[in-house]
Amino acid sequence: MGRVAVLGVFVADLSFRGERLPRMGETVMTEVFRLGPGGKGSNQAIAARRAGAEVTFISRLGDDAFGALARETYRREGISDAYLSTDPGSYTGAAFIFLEEESRENAIVVAPGAVSGLTPRDVEAAAKAVIAADVLATNLELPVQVARRGLELAREAGVATILNPAPAAPLPDDIYPLVDYLTPNESEAAALCGIEVANVADAERAADWFLARGVGAVIVTLGGKGAFLKSSVDGEGVHVPPYRAGRLVDTTGAGDAFNGGLAVALAERKPVAEAVRFGCAVAGLSVTRQGTAPSMPMREEVMALLEGTATA
Repeated sequence: MGRVAVLGVFVADLSFRGERLPRMGETVMTEVFRLGPGGKGSNQAIAARRAGAEVTFISRLGDDAFGALARETYRREGISDAYLSTDPGSYTGAAFIFLEEESRENAIVVAPGAVSGLTPRDVEAAAKAVIAADVLATNLELPVQVARRGLELAREAGVATILNPAPAAPLPDDIYPLVDYLTPNESEAAALCGIEVANVADAERAADWFLARGVGAVIVTLGGKGAFLKSSVDGEGVHVPPYRAGRLVDTTGAGDAFNGGLAVALAERKPVAEAVRFGCAVAGLSVTRQGTAPSMPMREEVMALLEGTATA
C-alpha cells in the first residue's frame, strides 16, 4: 500500500443546487441543500484513501461543530489525524457551493478559517509524516509559504511532490523546481502562465512554460476532455482521454478526485502516464455522484472502470 501525506485545508461544504445564482440584493429559493466534509486537501485525502493509499492529513481546525465533523470523517475513512491541530481561537473553514441545475457547473466561495494561521513551523512539526510518505500532495488553499515548506521538506527527503495550484495564485519562480508533478486545470494554467487553454495544443504550450521553470512533469486537467501530460524526462506530450462512468451529475470535486487518484498511483510507483489514467478514472466516477468527499469512489470501482468491467 502506498503512503500519501496531504497538506491542505478542511472546510465544511454547504452545498445548494438551483436554476441560477441570485443577483446582488436578490433572494433565490431552492429545496436542495447538503452539509458535508470538503476542502481541496481534505477531498484529496479522502479520494486517496478510498483509492487504496495509507493517508495522513496535515491541517488545522477550529474547536467547533465543523471541526468535530472533520475528525469524525477521518476516523470513519481511516485517515490519520495525528498532525491535525486545533486552534480554539478561530473557526473551522466553510465553503458555499452553488451547483447550477442545467449546466451542472458550480461556483464556490471559501472562508478557510483556522488553517489560515498555519505556518511553515507547523509544517516542520509534521515533518515525520512527510518523510514517511511516498508522495506529498498540497495546493494553494493554503498560504503559499506553507505549501512551499511542505514541498521543501519532501524534496529534502526524496519524497515525490504534487502541487495542485488551486485556486490559482501568483507563485515565485523558485517554487517550481520543488514540484515533481504540477496539476493545474485550464483556467489555473492560464492564470499562472498567461496562455489561454482551450484545447490540447494550448495545454502543451502551457506545459512547456512550466517545464522551462523546472517542474518535473505537468498535467493539465481538461474537464470533460481528460488530461494532458508532458514530462521533462522524455519531452513527449500525452493526451489521456476521460473515462465515462455514467450520467454527469456534479462536477464539484472532480479535480480533487483526480489529484487523490494520481497521488495513489504515483505512491504505488506506477509510470506517470498510467498514474494519470488512474486519476482520470477516479474523477470520471466522482462526477456521476452528488457532492465532493461523498462522491469519491472506492478502489474496486476504479479498477473495474480501468479494466472495462464497470456498468453505468
